Amino acid sequence: MFGQSSCSRGGVSHAEIARAVGVCAESVRRWRRVWEQDGASGLRRRAATGRPPKLDDSQVEMVRAALEKGAQVHGFEADLWTLERVGVVVTRATGVVLSRASVWRLLTGRLGWSLQRPERRAVEWDESEIARWIAHEWPRIKKGP
Repeated sequence: MFGQSSCSRGGVSHAEIARAVGVCAESVRRWRRVWEQDGASGLRRRAATGRPPKLDDSQVEMVRAALEKGAQVHGFEADLWTLERVGVVVTRATGVVLSRASVWRLLTGRLGWSLQRPERRAVEWDESEIARWIAHEWPRIKKGP
């Protein structure tokens, strides 16, 4: 494929290769330079590196341990976690400030947590008292005076 760089040397042009493969000609030129410099091993697929995470594995475990203690231990009124609250705990535990999106990725990706919505139920909710009321009080009220 990369034996010739242009039609003038008897091979297929970069543009023709690009059309056949479905990429731009510049990609073909780049691949050719890599092939000439490093051979076929230079063209092997490599894992995308991307930006390194702000928290290393030990910091993630520190955050996990802190979050598992509950929100009230960290001074929050209700024992519910929000992205903002988790962000505060991350900063306190590690000194690293994360955006809301990064906190979400930390929770759902590296910690494996999922979104949980609290039940909208009164704290005083008592199933046995409700059953008793339905069985005894409701028939009396329905019957009337």
